[in-house]
This record gives sequence, structure tokens and C-alpha cells, in this order.
Amino acid sequence: MLAPERRRRSDLVAAALILVLTVLALGVVWLRSDARGTSYTPAESPLPQANNATSVPTSLAETWRASSPVTTSPVTTGSAVIVGSGGTVDGLNPVDGSIAWSYARDRDLCDVTDAWNTAVAVFRDDRGCSQVTELDGATGSRTAQRTSDADNEIRTSDDGTYVTSRGDTRMELWRSDLVRTLEYGRVDAPVNPGSQPRSGCTLLSSASNSSRVAVLEQCPGEGAARLTTLNPAPKDSQQPEVYGSSVVAALEGPAGTISGATVLVASGDRVALTIPASGASPARIGIYDGNAEPVAEFDIPQQAVGTDPFPDSQPIVKAASVFSWWTGAGTVALRLDNLAPTWSFPGALGPGAVMAGRLLIPVPGGIAVVDAATGTVDHTIAVDRSGYTGPVGTAVVGDVVVEQRGDSIVALSSNQAPTPSAGE
Repeated sequence: MLAPERRRRSDLVAAALILVLTVLALGVVWLRSDARGTSYTPAESPLPQANNATSVPTSLAETWRASSPVTTSPVTTGSAVIVGSGGTVDGLNPVDGSIAWSYARDRDLCDVTDAWNTAVAVFRDDRGCSQVTELDGATGSRTAQRTSDADNEIRTSDDGTYVTSRGDTRMELWRSDLVRTLEYGRVDAPVNPGSQPRSGCTLLSSASNSSRVAVLEQCPGEGAARLTTLNPAPKDSQQPEVYGSSVVAALEGPAGTISGATVLVASGDRVALTIPASGASPARIGIYDGNAEPVAEFDIPQQAVGTDPFPDSQPIVKAASVFSWWTGAGTVALRLDNLAPTWSFPGALGPGAVMAGRLLIPVPGGIAVVDAATGTVDHTIAVDRSGYTGPVGTAVVGDVVVEQRGDSIVALSSNQAPTPSAGE
């Protein structure tokens, strides 16, 4: 019979050393992991889905306010108001402003947008604004995550089908599971060299819908900005499918290149650009087809044109048969079918939001209730914005009207006395 093997002292020392090294390695992984730098508190119970308002109130009073310096217009899902500050995203109960759920990282929050009834939050790391987390609007639970190369500053937008993340040199589109459908612009380590149609361009602005992406870019050696239209979901996300691209002749004015143009909206196979005033030429809207070729131009009503460049801090709002666009000096409605201006509202403070079939447009001292088809004002609801005079972003969650005033989110409800601030 064989004698049993005996453990030697050296075997015990080696086993202990392996155990210590394993624990140290796990500790290093934990210390350097994203999980260590994440604080996550989901909702104790899901926030209810808000019912659509059936009527517009005759009076509104402030019920709560919260800080959201990361956003420039209200970010809302069907059940929550989303605020962002530092590295934290909070989902607030729209009724009282209480924090229903919270997600925080030890990284700066680049931007947050609403899409697919979720909040899509983008955080910064050493690759730029590259770490993306999708959070369920009702519970705050994580539904998807992704990382990829990105610029250090980005803007996100949602078109109902895709979310666009665009920086100065690079743009991506994501579908609802955060899988990338399109990569455009700078590629640090391309798998297929030469897959991008151009290099070294600065991406100025963009807009998208389910069938088109339009991007305005300034490329080296070209006298004016170039409009490019693309497939938002080509067969290979790393190989853009270009429908058309051309230098915008309307931006080559007699006194030189006209700067400050932006892509307003992409609707169907039509794209609208703003063309700033130059010399004797007034500010106007240029309409282009799906191949980036000019179709028509329309003057922007002069009473809605200010002295400053057109801002891009407020999104285009779809309301009934029009898109509502804030020019910085007023609101202009563009028809859905051909994107031609149909009415304007000088002095408006933002594009507004839809409630019970009416467009609520913020104005000094109140909110104008507007027939979106005609621009006719039904009545104006008084709103106290004492101490604030800047642009106003608007959203509606059920019966609650939400405004963004600078870094503050303010909730307004009908026939309710103001309550102490919440969510701050």
C-alpha cells in the first residue's frame, strides 16, 4: 500500500503566497473598476406612467424646483423628470420633485437625454465622453451600457428611433439597446483604413430621423460648410453610406464665407438649414433634398431674428402639423411637409411643448397657449419668473409643466400652492 503524500512546509508557504497574490489582484481590479466608482439607488417602487393631459390649465403655480446644470432644456420620460449635475443623474417624481432613483459615477456627466422612455447618460473618461449608461425612467434600473471613442465635449439628441452623440470631430448613432448603428468622422484606429468619406473635418451641427442623418461640416480646403446626408443604419456601422454631399453654395456670400449656419431638422427626405444674414441678404432657411441638393429658400420673418447667432440650446419641437423652432428672438413654425415657415411668434422665450393638443410657448410673464396649425393665441397663463430673464425650455409630464431656466428645473401645476423646493 502506497504511503500518503505529506505536505511540506514549502507547499504551505506557496499556497499562502498564491492566495495573497490572488486577493491583491482582485483588490487592484476592484479599486480600478467602474463598479467601485458607481453609486446606484433604484426606485423602491416604479414611478407610474403619466396620463396625457386632456385640457390646458387656466392657471399655473410653482410646486418644486431642482438644480440641473448639465441640461439646457427639460429631460423627461413618461414617468420622471431627469436632472443632471456633476457625475449624478436623478429621476424625480414630477408631482413633488422628490428623488425616486439616483445613479452617480466618480466621473463628470457630459450630457443626458431622454429616449425610448429611458434616460441616456454619457460620462467622461480618458477617451472622451465615451461611457454611456441607459436608465429606465420609472425605476432607474440599468438597461444597457456601452463605451467607445468620443470627443471630450459632445451633444446628444433623440429623434424617436436613434440617439445621436456628436462632438467636433466624431459622431455616433445608437439604437435602443445602445448598439452603434453609425460611426462618422474621426476614427483613431480604423479597422478598415479609408472607410470614412473625409478626414480632418469639423462637425458643426446635425439632425436625424429614422431614414436620414444630416450633418453640416467644415472640411479643410473648402470655402464654405458642407452638407452631407447619410443612412443612419448602414450594413456596417464603420462604413458610412452617403446619400449625398455638397458644399453649401448659399454660405458663400459676396463678402466671404457665411459662418453660423446650423442643421435645423431632418424630416423625411428633406433637410432644413439656417442661413445667417449677410450683406443685403436676410436670414433665411434653406431646404435640401435627401441627396444634399438645394430645393428652396425661405426668408425668416425679420421680427423673429435677433442680433445674436441662432442658438442651438433648445431642441426643435414637433407639434401637430409643424416643427417649432426658437430663433433666440422668437419662435418660428415650419410645416412638416416642406419645412417652409408658416407663422412666427416674436418675443417668445423658447420653442414650447405640446399639452392637450395645444402648443405652450413661454413668453415674458407667462405661457401662451397657441394653436400650432395657425399660430393663434388662445390665451396666456400667468407665470412668475421673477429674477430670471433668459431662455426657457419646456416639457410636459401628465398635468405638470416643466421649465428649465438656466441651471434650474421648475415644475408648474394647476391650482396648487407653491411648496418648498425639492430635489436639490
